[in-house]
Amino acid sequence: MEPQYNNKSTAVKRLMREAQELSEPTDEYSAHPLEDNLFEWHFTMRGPQSSEFEGGIYHGRILLPTQYPMKPPNIILLTPNGRWEINKKICLSISSHHPETWQPSWSIRTALLALIAFMPTSSRGSLGALEYTPEERLNLAKKSQNWICDKCGQISHLLAKNKAKPLTKEESELINNVTFKGEDTEQVSKPSDQENQEVEINNEEPVFNNILPDFFKDALCSDIGMYLIYIIIALISILVARRFYSA
Repeated sequence: MEPQYNNKSTAVKRLMREAQELSEPTDEYSAHPLEDNLFEWHFTMRGPQSSEFEGGIYHGRILLPTQYPMKPPNIILLTPNGRWEINKKICLSISSHHPETWQPSWSIRTALLALIAFMPTSSRGSLGALEYTPEERLNLAKKSQNWICDKCGQISHLLAKNKAKPLTKEESELINNVTFKGEDTEQVSKPSDQENQEVEINNEEPVFNNILPDFFKDALCSDIGMYLIYIIIALISILVARRFYSA
């Protein structure tokens, strides 16, 4: 029995439209909703060329909220890849970890394109990220070609020879921003003495204005950042309790 959906729902109408647009797989990616759940999609993507993921085929899940596209999806990788932990929600600006950066005009295709572009960048200790060697990632890329999903079957059969449609201007800007953001944050985390002098001399306040939000965002996404938050909460609880019992 097919599930019944409210056809007046913005999320349902949007997802049905995207399902139609993504009905034909390409050589770079494919995505489709599960037969019994419009709000859970499975996707397959090819590893970026000229990277340690080249030749790999990676499969995952996209969990969409009922408020989509006003709220971002969760993205989960199922295929071992050496970049992200499997069966764990990925922390990216295009995922539910950062709803403040999500744009309702973005789509599942946009998220997949950004995910592919972001894959070769440094993890920088982000939540769920892995730091495997290039050799280990290449080995996993070869093994991924034979990976089988219990719902979709052999994932290598889910990609086609059809070329993906050209990127829109908005998609190109998003991919450039995701890639540049990774490189920019990595450079900022380890500035040289010369770079520090240049910043002091030029007094480039806009640079720091852009960097600080990203710094705190990456800190919150790191495992260490989460532990620090737990410790701070515990200390506040202890102080409140002591104040209460001493009164």
